[in-house]
Amino acid sequence: MDALFQPVANLKGIGTKRAEALEKLGIRTPYDLLYHVPRGYLDYSHPVPVAAAPTGEPCVIRVQIVHKLAPQFIRKGMTIFKAVATDGLNDVTVILYNNPYGFQALHTGSWYRMSGKLQGGLLRREISAPHVLADDSKELIYPSYPLTSGITMPILVRAVKQAIELMRQQPFDWMPEEMRLEHGLLPLTAALEQVHFPANPALMETARRRLAFDELLQLQLGMLIRRADNRRRSAYPMRQDTDLEPFYGALPFTMTAGQKHAVEEITADLCGDAPMNRLLQGDVGSGKTAVAAAACYFAARNGMQCALMAPTEILAVQHYHTMQQFLEPLGVSVGLLTGSVRAKERREIYEALADGSMTLVVGTHAIFQKEVSFARLGLVITDEQHRFGVAQRTLLADKGGFPHKLVMSATPIPRTLALMIYGDLDISVLKELPRGRLPVQTFAVTGKLRQRAYSFIRQQLEQGHQGYIVCPMIDDRDESELQAVSSYAESIQAGAFSAYRVGLLHGRMKPAEKDSVMTAFRNHELDLLVSTTVIEVGVDVPNATILLIENAERFGLSQLHQLRGRVGRGSAQSYCILMTDHVTEDCRTRMQIMSRTNDGFQIAEADLQLRGPGDFFGQRQHGLPPLQIADLSHDTQLLHEVQETAKKILEKDADLSAPEHGALRLEVLRLMKLKVVFLACA
Repeated sequence: MDALFQPVANLKGIGTKRAEALEKLGIRTPYDLLYHVPRGYLDYSHPVPVAAAPTGEPCVIRVQIVHKLAPQFIRKGMTIFKAVATDGLNDVTVILYNNPYGFQALHTGSWYRMSGKLQGGLLRREISAPHVLADDSKELIYPSYPLTSGITMPILVRAVKQAIELMRQQPFDWMPEEMRLEHGLLPLTAALEQVHFPANPALMETARRRLAFDELLQLQLGMLIRRADNRRRSAYPMRQDTDLEPFYGALPFTMTAGQKHAVEEITADLCGDAPMNRLLQGDVGSGKTAVAAAACYFAARNGMQCALMAPTEILAVQHYHTMQQFLEPLGVSVGLLTGSVRAKERREIYEALADGSMTLVVGTHAIFQKEVSFARLGLVITDEQHRFGVAQRTLLADKGGFPHKLVMSATPIPRTLALMIYGDLDISVLKELPRGRLPVQTFAVTGKLRQRAYSFIRQQLEQGHQGYIVCPMIDDRDESELQAVSSYAESIQAGAFSAYRVGLLHGRMKPAEKDSVMTAFRNHELDLLVSTTVIEVGVDVPNATILLIENAERFGLSQLHQLRGRVGRGSAQSYCILMTDHVTEDCRTRMQIMSRTNDGFQIAEADLQLRGPGDFFGQRQHGLPPLQIADLSHDTQLLHEVQETAKKILEKDADLSAPEHGALRLEVLRLMKLKVVFLACA
């Protein structure tokens, strides 16, 4: 087994230079090669006759080379190689571009299987740059791997085969045989061999299931161990008899039963011996901020300081004003710390936090600055936490030793997925909307109804309400897209909405400019705001009742739902218009779902089925290893099995110290980088 963990440069045909290239793919050892799984396969096992091959569609044909034509030198740097082949009934011309070695490998009279797209009519069919496999090849399902500069597919295939051979020589399996048989899983060596070079599609899927089980189990164990490790730490104690009635009595509304239940869960955690590590998950408009304010008040009454961090300055400023409204009348001092705060004010905030005279600071990444220190930081709240890296969240938490942590998200995540992503957190869910809120009515229309949509928006504005028009931008750095959004705003100001005050908001604006525009909109100095998705998170203007989303087909369901949440935040009926001319079946399905329901969790389930996990799960957002094999949109049942298995393992062996779990412990360590945790557990 040791050979699997030696430098990959030791493999035949690799060497130092190619080893450096492989490192860019995360491959340092033959063992890493085994887990560099194919991103797809070329299946040569079912060739079709040339005459039956669909034009312009991927297919596999089985042909014999009849004769080879002389190379054609088209221009400098471009040579075309052609060969005439036949399947016995019909001919096809094989075309290769700048590939003399591939052309030389085609031998007259030999049979090959070719994968590609055929063009032309029955009398003159062509296949350009096909993938070619010898007809007598033992392996008819061929892997296709992610590559990097300096590494070709044949090089990688040969290296993987060597790694598999090393595994065969010293086979091992971290999974006890009893567990493997219980779940009907392949031995590890067989699974790795079949996922790279499957004998047939059924075996490939069986192998994938074994490796997906491994990946999910190791991840789940890592998350549960993180959770257990957190609970071993000591937190600042808080009093269970802390009275929240002054807070409830000062609110300008009555909390829902769901909000009060979440507050009870949070305050119970705050009074525990271990630091709270809880996710407050709620649909858009469900009242998470009020719950967070209650937690801050509770901590303040116990002599603790709090920090609330938001991903954008717009959202931070909004939270600051809200917290001022909720808490300052009750004697809780609130400060704002963002990149645009002036130096003098910033120094004053530093001093107030350091000497304890400021109880709550609301801010952006500016809170991470080394100058920021706290007298007694007891509670850290992160809003839209998936927009922060795990390292950033840790930096803030480290400023207070082991403060209680509350993370908030308005991104509904299916429970199955949430249990995986947030396995180290306790979860509180807000589902009901505050009293008096009406569901947003949603309509999907084509551009043919644009003028009617504009007319409806004008009706809302004439009633004294406000509205948004959202224009998509694929890339914030794209000047042409930015220009298109700016031109759109100018066009409607001069045309359909000339009688109204139109503003523009996008991500390239300076923080002070964004704040100025949002303040003007919040104060009703603007009637209509043309914006990019910068308003997606947290913008709260109760008087806004109408939202038009241009090119709605560019957005996923969850993002459309987030955007829709910018309206319907007051007592008046609100509306969302989804405009698209890109009417595919997928687009039609998504628009129907949006029109049918306002339930963010139902929408998230549908989005997961349609698009897969996407940004719900990724190292950049969550600090977790990205999934290489498992597919959470399709492996739901497997995930349930994994979660039960992980619980059983840790009930018997909390730190994976038993001899039968030694290899499993190393795999979890490798995956999750849990060195500190395991040392603590040892």
